[in-house]
Amino acid sequence: MSYQALARKWRPRRFSEITGQIHVVRALRNALIHDRVHHAYLFTGTRGVGKTTLARILAKALNCNHLSEGEPCCQCDACVAVDEGRFADLIEVDAASRTRVEDTRELLENAQYAPASGRYKIYLIDEVHMLSGHSFNALLKTLEEPPPHVKFLLATTDPHKIPVTVLSRCLQFNLSKLPQPLIQSRLENILAAEAVAFEEDALKLLARAANGSLRDALSLLDQAIVYGGGSVKADEVAEMLGGVTQRSLKGLVEALGAGDASLVMHEVMQLAETAADPAEVLSGLLGLLHRIALAQQLPETADQDEEREWILAQAGELAPEDVQLFYQIGVMGRKDLPWSPDPNTGLEMILLWMLAFRPLEEGGGGHHQAGRAGATIRGGDVPAREGKAPEKRADDTQSGPAPDANVPQQPESALEPWSALVAKMKLAGMARELAHHCVLHRLEGISVCWCWIRPSSNF
Repeated sequence: MSYQALARKWRPRRFSEITGQIHVVRALRNALIHDRVHHAYLFTGTRGVGKTTLARILAKALNCNHLSEGEPCCQCDACVAVDEGRFADLIEVDAASRTRVEDTRELLENAQYAPASGRYKIYLIDEVHMLSGHSFNALLKTLEEPPPHVKFLLATTDPHKIPVTVLSRCLQFNLSKLPQPLIQSRLENILAAEAVAFEEDALKLLARAANGSLRDALSLLDQAIVYGGGSVKADEVAEMLGGVTQRSLKGLVEALGAGDASLVMHEVMQLAETAADPAEVLSGLLGLLHRIALAQQLPETADQDEEREWILAQAGELAPEDVQLFYQIGVMGRKDLPWSPDPNTGLEMILLWMLAFRPLEEGGGGHHQAGRAGATIRGGDVPAREGKAPEKRADDTQSGPAPDANVPQQPESALEPWSALVAKMKLAGMARELAHHCVLHRLEGISVCWCWIRPSSNF
């Protein structure tokens, strides 16, 4: 019953053991080597990226009796006491539980006295943004003119809530999210040291689910080891994470690319059966679309992608404008998802929205069918009305329903279909989408005039 969680057991004890954050580690070590240590440091970043860990290592280094090249020895009395949480001159406080001004005054009332055993008296305040306005005012005076033996180490996930008067008196270090390959490499090293069997694909899933947080990755790894009965396998990890696997998301992207609504709904139903969170599905879909868009514009970015072959295949299969449209609709849909009748319905409508607003294919065929109001007249096509399918003209004589009188018709002098003229104009973005929803009005030399097709009143 003495098991220790991996996140605690493998917490770094010196700067060289920190995963990532090279810019912060370098600055702190140089400050220690050249004896240019500031009186107040602020570490910011999302959860699990190393804010408190770096602060503790710096506190250890400031009081280490055998500091070497900016690294604490981890063997002297001060280092051991800090590691064991019993160093009297390291006052560690969680600001979330001590927000009152009275708590802050009580905390700082002994700051004027010399350290009990160490070189410096160090105040480590975690989640400092939780302090009240009066607490910040009480802290400000000591922070502005601290005694020479006092150092402040502050950590927060939300620096925007800290008054600028406090920020201006601190050296601020922004800790970035850890990249997925770095987290995966760290997990591999830990599992090798723990003698736990694992599959590489399982660690990819865990690293991706951690979303840049090494602590979250280690917590998930602990859970995966227990779930797998002492081993870490890809299928079991995918099941543990709720069923939102890359395989499911790739099927969704392929269904959207094919423009097949029934296939899209089938993929959504399969995800629903695994109790997948619709918001997580949408987030994962946006991530895949982002990687595809990058591969379309910068193919070399796919070289480092673990799904390289599939990403490149989709980059060649999907039209860039479709990828951008899907992504934009997905981003907008995330805002509306909480307002839908239920999350699954909201996800289905967002995906159907993606299909409904796809641009019309060149030549009018295929699965890119625009609405009747946006139908483009190409050559002899007649606009569909009242639920009737478009009819083709065999020659100049019209057969079938008469076209709407409010819709300008393509001039007989046009030698090419409107779609070919749009392609020659080399339009892009919104201009191209607008042109696809218009018809040719007249040609004047090299000038082209087109008109917007107004929806019929009964559309």
